[in-house]
Amino acid sequence: MDTERTGTVRPWGAGRLAPYPTTVRRPHATVAVDPVTQLGVFRDRAGQVVEMGKHGTSSGTETSTTTNSDSKNDQGHDQDSSQD
Repeated sequence: MDTERTGTVRPWGAGRLAPYPTTVRRPHATVAVDPVTQLGVFRDRAGQVVEMGKHGTSSGTETSTTTNSDSKNDQGHDQDSSQD
């Protein structure tokens, strides 16, 4: 592209563009949140509930540690997580 003639520059990210991957048709048509359980309910085109498989949950904690309250250099932290 001739930037001197048009006065425009191609965006830097345009070179990273690629075609969309092949799409896959999923077995559900809609997803809604059940007001009682607060879980997603997947339904097919006929309105029947579709089981989407099981998945786990995870949780994590982070603890800040300070060994010298007069200095900012002695701070650290610990992290852990668990998944079932």
